[in-house]
Order: sequence, then C-alpha cells, then structure tokens
Amino acid sequence: MDKALYVAMTGARASLQAQATVSHNLANSDTPGFKEALANTEAFPIQGQGYASRIDALHVDAGFNRRIGAQQITGNALDLSLQPGSWLAVQSRDGSEAYTRAGALTLTPNGQLVTADGNAVLDENGNPVAVPPHQAIEIGHDGTLSVIPLGEGPQTMAMVGRLRVVQAPDARLQRGLDGLMRNTDPQQPFAQVQGKALDSGMLESSNVDAAGALVQMIQLQRQFEMQVKVIKHGDENARSANTLLRLNG
Repeated sequence: MDKALYVAMTGARASLQAQATVSHNLANSDTPGFKEALANTEAFPIQGQGYASRIDALHVDAGFNRRIGAQQITGNALDLSLQPGSWLAVQSRDGSEAYTRAGALTLTPNGQLVTADGNAVLDENGNPVAVPPHQAIEIGHDGTLSVIPLGEGPQTMAMVGRLRVVQAPDARLQRGLDGLMRNTDPQQPFAQVQGKALDSGMLESSNVDAAGALVQMIQLQRQFEMQVKVIKHGDENARSANTLLRLNG
C-alpha cells in the first residue's frame, strides 16, 4: 500500500512545482521578450534491493518556449525587437555575460544603457555601453548606436558603439534564476550577428498564452486534488488493515 502513497505524493509534489512554473509564466505575460518556461514530468524508478517495482513522478525543467512573441510598435528609439535566434548581451549581477530578448532599454542619468531590470547592455567588445550627452539617438538594424551631439545638426550624427547581439542556438541556452539566459558551454562564445539583428522602435511581446496558462493552472489544481485524495484513501486503507490485524491477533 505504501507504493501508492509514495507515487501519489511525488505526483502531488510535481503538480505543485508545475503550478509554480505556470504562475511564473502568468506573472510575466506582459513582460517584453519573455519566453514561456516549460515544465514536464518523467518516471523515476526507485533503486535499491529487490525488484524495482516502485516508480515515482519527477518534475523536470523542460527549458523554454522558442516561439517569437507578437510585435508591438512603440516609436521609442531605445525599444528593440530582435530577429529570431538573436539575443542581446547584458552584464548580469555577478558580472558575467548573459542574454535577453527584453529590448525595452533606458538610459541612466550618467548615460549608461540598461535593460528594464537594470542590467548593463554590452557592446561588441563586451564592455557596458555608455552614451555621451546627445539630443537624438538612433540604433541601426545591425546594432550600431549613433547620436547627434547636443547643440549640433543632423549632419553631425556619429556612431559611438555597437551593441553585442549574438546568434545563439536555443539548445545552448539555459535560463538562470535571475531570468537571464546563459551559454551552457562558455568555452565556445556566441558569435556577433552579421547583418540585420534587430528593429528599433518596436518590442517583442511575451510569448505566454495567458488564457492557455489559466486552463493549465486549473488542470494542475485538479490533478493535485486527485493525488491528495489517493493519499487520503491509501492512509484510510492502511488504518483499516492495521485494525483488522489487531482484531485477528
């Protein structure tokens, strides 16, 4: 009887973990460039002496949904929508290089280009991008950053840097706890995108289907309730069996 209890318990645990993933997706359904996190379960045979008849349910991080989100025109020169397979390089909190498709960029008071979460955007040499005082700014399709200096005319527009936009295979990307993607093989750095890498004045929306996520949340809740009922009935059966054994004894 304990086999049913353990299987139901691990199934309930996996359902709770999957609910946490879906909740995270729903919370980011309006976050530009967010990629839906995927969750799955797999059978996990319990090893040990005797016949391996006990198989538990194990929650598995299945990566992220690669689908491109809808495009939203904003007209803001610092809003970027990256091409499929392209990722913007940023500096994470620990100083390492990480990647994102969240292209809603801003400038700090000292002219540093950062993401909405405050991560510094990197240039093609891997250094944080600093923008000099200007009256107009433009980001080209290849990631080049140009400005018109204060008090100057349009003819003085000059390139001051180029954003580091890399071509990263999805199989070599892994999401960290901070929501940023990282290279699973740092010994093989990603290459700079050649040619068109992005569009300025646009944002890629989150690819989370909010309605579908809500339906999934309801299904997971029902699964959890069913697994809890199995645990409850298994415990009641065990108590009844113990009572019968005591009476027969």
